[in-house]
Amino acid sequence: MTATTRTLASGPGWHVADVICTAGAGDRPFEEAHQDFCVAAVTSGTFRYRARQGTAMLSPGALLLGNPGTCYECGHEHGSGDRCLSFHFGPAYMERIVANVPGARTLTFEAPRLPPLPALAPLLAEAEAARDMADKDAFEELSLRFAGAAVATVSGATPVLRTPSRRDQKRVAEAVRRIELDADGPVSLSALADGAATSPYHFLRIFRQVAGMTPYQFLLKTRLHRAAVRLRLSDDAISAIAFDAGFNDLSTFNRRFRRVMGETPRDYRARRSDSTGMRVPRRRQAQSEVGPHQPGR
Repeated sequence: MTATTRTLASGPGWHVADVICTAGAGDRPFEEAHQDFCVAAVTSGTFRYRARQGTAMLSPGALLLGNPGTCYECGHEHGSGDRCLSFHFGPAYMERIVANVPGARTLTFEAPRLPPLPALAPLLAEAEAARDMADKDAFEELSLRFAGAAVATVSGATPVLRTPSRRDQKRVAEAVRRIELDADGPVSLSALADGAATSPYHFLRIFRQVAGMTPYQFLLKTRLHRAAVRLRLSDDAISAIAFDAGFNDLSTFNRRFRRVMGETPRDYRARRSDSTGMRVPRRRQAQSEVGPHQPGR
């Protein structure tokens, strides 16, 4: 096998995989078939993609587009290896997305790829960061955003930003309250959309428009804020604070905290000591960064 596939996340009607191919110029092109709709973001390497829609060279930043039931072939005569984030969608799932993209009329991709477009670069960067940080909870939203972006771009649909209705504003306000109440537990986009009696794609769009960020970004902000407050006010182990805030992995919490706050949780807590004269027990602090937390429940 010249390709390895690792599933990163999945849900009803969709899944995303990290695909690493090591084929080179000396390897014969291999033929496969798309089981579902596919939008694969190339993150490294180049390869030739041939499908019913045509033949295209794909490079980092490009999106491979595939339709269910169609055969395709990949070749590496110009270089060895590539890596992709491959998003897959069932027909019913994709149909709901197309119905919510203004100007989109067809469920079939007519082109084999989208070239690297500046407008898609931030989305691809988010997806790569989620992959590298093993942030599987981020992929429900990312999958919808990739599918919507591909459909809108291929269809030539122009985004129409309407002023959110009072009903939509109420839906988002209720979702924000729900996230704040349940921030320490799993909060899925589909569950929030069900609570708002709307489709996940439409809900994601209005939430971003009203709140200025996605539901998952708001959830992370809420968790990190609560963790930061507790780091300031208590001497509890950092691992305990991380798990109580809803993070299932201490290393992920440390990386996210550092990215948002500009310093590690340990350094952030140490500055409390510097500014207030309070001492943080050294032994307890050191253990909190390395030892696993064992919840009592």
